Amino acid sequence: MSGKIQEASLYFHIPFCTKKCSYCHFYVIPDKEPDKRLLMQGFKAEWAKALHLLSPYHIVSVYFGGGTPSLLGVYYIDEILTMISPPSSAEITLEANPENFSEEMIRGYKKTGINRLSIGAQAFDDEMLLSLGRTHNKTKIETAVIQANDWGIENVSIDLMYDLPSQSLQQWEHTLHRATALPISHLSLYNLTIEPHTLFYKKRKTLVLPDPEISLAMYTSAVEILEQHGLKQYEISAFAKPGCQSKHNLGYWKARPFLGFGPSAFSYWEGKRFKNVSHLKKYHDLLMQGLSPVDFEEQLDFRAAQRELLAVRIRLLEGVAIPEFEHKHGSLEKEVIETLKEHVTRGWLDYDGTTFKLTSKGILFYDTLASEII
Repeated sequence: MSGKIQEASLYFHIPFCTKKCSYCHFYVIPDKEPDKRLLMQGFKAEWAKALHLLSPYHIVSVYFGGGTPSLLGVYYIDEILTMISPPSSAEITLEANPENFSEEMIRGYKKTGINRLSIGAQAFDDEMLLSLGRTHNKTKIETAVIQANDWGIENVSIDLMYDLPSQSLQQWEHTLHRATALPISHLSLYNLTIEPHTLFYKKRKTLVLPDPEISLAMYTSAVEILEQHGLKQYEISAFAKPGCQSKHNLGYWKARPFLGFGPSAFSYWEGKRFKNVSHLKKYHDLLMQGLSPVDFEEQLDFRAAQRELLAVRIRLLEGVAIPEFEHKHGSLEKEVIETLKEHVTRGWLDYDGTTFKLTSKGILFYDTLASEII
């Protein structure tokens, strides 16, 4: 084993929601106290099983995702953080929805160690929010971000979605201007994808989505407006103020190992991906019986894993330094290097003899580029 400190991240899936949104394909369940107790019993048992794996690792980030993790409550989040005892340097993120904010809650979460909030805004247009099934309005979002800062959590990220049904470019740019007027440090940008097992999927034949030209204009205007307000793009979908890049998400793009806890949580550990069963009671009962809650796992062969890591890593706008990548992940096949160079010729990548970086054109064709690498 190398003497270099090994880094890892932790993810806790908290599935509770007051309502399932029209686009949501994640495992979520109603917010009920008995289920919170089941989840906490599961977390404690799963943590005890995983503890031996983490002894050589330094925890860089902890992420509470969902669902709506803030619904779990300060008491239980404090119990989890006390159990795992992350270092003071760790980035500890909690996802929250604007309608659940209160001063007592935010100050309580700050006291537990939460130092970053990710707020599910999605839009600053009440018509769009209603169509998404959100239970807040644009005023609630603005109030929540300002209050989070006032009450002591200054590192606030928001999520925004575009390509929404019947959304115009003008509506989208209004959302961007409202977002950038707020004291946010980070923004994640998503275009709507219609996933199976969602309300939008059932209604897909009746949805009127923006055409490709409008979608492209939405993305390019987002990059321009966000960067004008100091939110620099550092990954295809992520923008940050200086020093506020998401440590947790950087781990996903740079193949940092992470362990996921809770029903439906994914992990990536020692080159293997695995996922817990997407059912709270089954998750709980398996752990109470001393069994593994994992219901899916895969380990790609060396070359397939290497290509996938490269394709994910190149999403970062800093690019991929090939010597560094090969030092960590092994020498790339000549065929892969040739594929990258072909994309330089196409104008999708820049290459300075060491590092391949996405161009502005390459960002738009990333999915095609990635599929050709893999």
